[in-house]
Amino acid sequence: MAQTAPIFVLNSLEASVSLVDPVTWKETRRFATGKEPHHLYLTPDEKSLIIANALSDSLLFVDPRTGAVQRTVRGILDPYHLRFSPDMKWFVTAANRLNHIDIYRWDGAELTLAKRISTGKTPSHLWINSSSTTVYATMQESDELVAIDIATQAIKWRSKTGSLPADIFGSADDRFLLVALTGGTGVEFYDVTGALPKLVKTLPTGAGAHAFRAAGDKRHLYVSNRVANTISKIDMLTQQVVDNYPAPGGPDCMDLSPDGKLIYVASRWARKLTVIDTSTRKVVRSVNVGHSPHGVWTLDHAPRQ
Repeated sequence: MAQTAPIFVLNSLEASVSLVDPVTWKETRRFATGKEPHHLYLTPDEKSLIIANALSDSLLFVDPRTGAVQRTVRGILDPYHLRFSPDMKWFVTAANRLNHIDIYRWDGAELTLAKRISTGKTPSHLWINSSSTTVYATMQESDELVAIDIATQAIKWRSKTGSLPADIFGSADDRFLLVALTGGTGVEFYDVTGALPKLVKTLPTGAGAHAFRAAGDKRHLYVSNRVANTISKIDMLTQQVVDNYPAPGGPDCMDLSPDGKLIYVASRWARKLTVIDTSTRKVVRSVNVGHSPHGVWTLDHAPRQ
């Protein structure tokens, strides 16, 4: 399937979004957002892409096919990271600066705050299990993994992790959680089938392990190593690294082309969107974008599991 939809790149320290054409590999447009846009997520009906503006306490809804601005929702406190539950009933945000997680009811159009939950220091990334019963969150500065029961909207447990846990990813069968250690050199595997999480392995990947992107086959997972300037491919079944790719300029968030052959990664320190060919393991494109690019997303993509 040929890709036609633009690639969105959030320029976190410029309060803007770059739209990149996947055919010409040129930035076609740059438009303003609120302050510090870091992450973005598609609405369940796929009609809107939500850009979370952490420092402006707002959500910007745009057309995922064109980038046209649809509306702004204000009063969402410090939405650093965001995620919908698989059952499409809940919307969750992590307030990285204000140390809380907010759970909102979603009726298909509007958000209603159900509960604000105080957490550890600097909640970073979120994951929700496939049954939509549990939110998992990393606490970047208190080095913790926290589980929240969605039904009661209360913390079920908290567990210590390695240094500066960032992104988090759940296996398709909900058995394992993977946590990227930005203050370390790899990824932790936790078995979460019991009453409390159990650390089963710490897998070396590279310095500054930070963001995940599934390869689309429900088995393999990419992790960007922001300090090492590499991306590692993890086999979640064997819990081993099976490939590595160069990714200059502080690789951060990623997306994949529909056929899985190209990795689109934000080069955080280089102000570029870097494109990597997974078959040749080489950088094939480098597109100038804005200051401190972070979130990367496109409608035409490989599956996210």
